[in-house]
Amino acid sequence: MTALALIFTLSAIGISETMYLIRKRVALEQPLCPIGKDCAVVLSSRYSKIFLIPNDLLGLFAYIILSIISAFLVVEVGPQGFWKVFLIIMIIAMSLVSFFFTYLQWRVIRAWCFWCLMSASTIWLMLVILLVSKNI
Repeated sequence: MTALALIFTLSAIGISETMYLIRKRVALEQPLCPIGKDCAVVLSSRYSKIFLIPNDLLGLFAYIILSIISAFLVVEVGPQGFWKVFLIIMIIAMSLVSFFFTYLQWRVIRAWCFWCLMSASTIWLMLVILLVSKNI
């Protein structure tokens, strides 16, 4: 239960991160880049969209789904086995996508985005929780 509460909390952090980026993108403003100055380079690169859908929007959707599933598991709503498997698959998939995007920043774009790295860290922390938890 504690692991699920942590995943829910990290999902809420992810929702906050992506909402900030979406607000800035819609307002045509540059996001604050607390560390470095390359956020705009990454966020405006050709890798900032998948199938014409902005990555921040896809991230928001994924974080919302994770928060809903983890909440369902905490309050024991619906088919628990299905939700657990879906949660595990989502976290693993999101971790792999985050590794790919981090690689792109490092080797292809050659610029670092604070918000992208924060989101990746949030997802990787979920993966660590998933791996060390004995009762998800």
